[in-house]
Amino acid sequence: MFITFEGIDGSGKSTQARRLAEHLRAAGHDVVLTREPGGSPGAEEIRRLVLEGDPDRWSAETEILLFTAARCDHLERVIEPALAAGKVVISDRFADSTRMYQGLSRGDLRGVVDKLHSLMIGREPDLTFVIDMDPDTGLARARGRNGTEERFEDFGAGLQHRMRDGFLALAAEFPGRCRVIDGNRPPDVVAAEIAAVADKALA
Repeated sequence: MFITFEGIDGSGKSTQARRLAEHLRAAGHDVVLTREPGGSPGAEEIRRLVLEGDPDRWSAETEILLFTAARCDHLERVIEPALAAGKVVISDRFADSTRMYQGLSRGDLRGVVDKLHSLMIGREPDLTFVIDMDPDTGLARARGRNGTEERFEDFGAGLQHRMRDGFLALAAEFPGRCRVIDGNRPPDVVAAEIAAVADKALA
């Protein structure tokens, strides 16, 4: 099973992806925990290009190509081999993030994202957890990390509000695989709900 986590910056995706991996391993599943952009050596190199530096470093169109290149390498080298071996793959972000960040952030490029995804990737997750979080709280959390990968946070609160609306619309667009989880609660409560949903899906 291929499980992904999506949501705005600072929503707790990475923490919850890790918590779910630990839960499923404890239950006896062979789990690969990975992330995007990144997850493979080549894709991690592209990650540095797109997440660091000036917000205007790349156009949205160039970003779409970079993210798709990273995803293609990640899929070929990590995700598909693990799924073929019968493992559970959990990814912190996947194509939905590109649909949102590049498809919506600077114009309406969703059609371009979807065409390229169909042509080069051609796979959707089996289950997607959309962690819903107040955008201002999420942005404050993300900025509080004081890391170097803050290029998208530097676009400001307006982008985070658009992304939240976009992710909720995306969950409505793909109801078969998407589950919206309220991320404004304590992490243990959020993790318990996610574990219950994943256990049911894997059963």
